[in-house]
Amino acid sequence: MIRTTEELYQLYPEPKERALKKQLSRLDRHCQRFIELSPFVVIATGNASGFDASPRGGEPSFIKVVDDLTLVIPDSPGNNRLDSLKNIVESGQAGLLFLIPGVDETLRINGAAHVSVDEEKLQLFASEKRAPKVVIEVTVEEAYLHCAKAFMRSKLWADESRRERSVLPTMGQMIHEQIGRSGSPESQEEMLARYAQDI
Repeated sequence: MIRTTEELYQLYPEPKERALKKQLSRLDRHCQRFIELSPFVVIATGNASGFDASPRGGEPSFIKVVDDLTLVIPDSPGNNRLDSLKNIVESGQAGLLFLIPGVDETLRINGAAHVSVDEEKLQLFASEKRAPKVVIEVTVEEAYLHCAKAFMRSKLWADESRRERSVLPTMGQMIHEQIGRSGSPESQEEMLARYAQDI
């Protein structure tokens, strides 16, 4: 087991200058454009008890860039577990990973975060089908355009990488088995119809 960073650096060479210098402390025009085109982000949060990564999606530009240091993320209707929100309230930190379909590079952002009910921030999403009750405001501390290697290895966007939904049981069937419910599980069609009410 590796227990110190010194032990790690005995196994890996020093990072190249480019990898260090491309980390920014604010959003330049390229980062802002990436966010504008992205319909999907993974929010990483944590507290003293552990860590969590949660997917969030919407139309491109569903996350608002207020200025070169500030992002506002709507809390769209979900399962009401509030894992990310609770972690942010406790830790005041969040990490974001932005994806654009068809683009192999990603954008990583880390920063201070808080949950807000500020009316001005909520108004940024007034045109949404269901306006959020709260927003997550992130103050950028690190912005980093991440290379394409992981997506090239996985061929994530390639047509041949796509799988038919039928390779897995439906979500209803899997959860039904996991929690030991009796009766018939929710069908895929029923689930999609239920989700459509909140999308």
